[in-house]
Amino acid sequence: MTASSQHHALDYVELVVTDLDAAKRFFTTAFGWSFQDYGPGYASILSPRGDGSEVGGLLLADAPRPVGGPLVLLYSDDLDATREAIQDAGGRILQEPYAFPGGRRLHFADPSGNELGVWSSQEALQITARGRMSARLRG
Repeated sequence: MTASSQHHALDYVELVVTDLDAAKRFFTTAFGWSFQDYGPGYASILSPRGDGSEVGGLLLADAPRPVGGPLVLLYSDDLDATREAIQDAGGRILQEPYAFPGGRRLHFADPSGNELGVWSSQEALQITARGRMSARLRG
């Protein structure tokens, strides 16, 4: 599915959605994702590398998937800004940002009710904090 697919590696994540257009709007607005439509019931998620490869998809269904199963985690350089973007795009924060040994993370639900997580590393937190401090000093 991706240009650099590797044997036995995670390669593609598919989310079941109940409104394909609403899901595409949400993920485009919150995360800047791009899609390739394959008919009225499926859209692939294009890689952020811009090489045309696909990293996942949105599958239209009548009902959301049952709760449970693997948790998909996205990465963010700025978890607080991502939290705001999720809410602005119509997502629901299920678990506010919390610390864990590698950094911080949160959980959210997309418009179809899929639970996903977003995490940010300790290094990104330090860079973000330094950037905000510099902006305050300049401003």
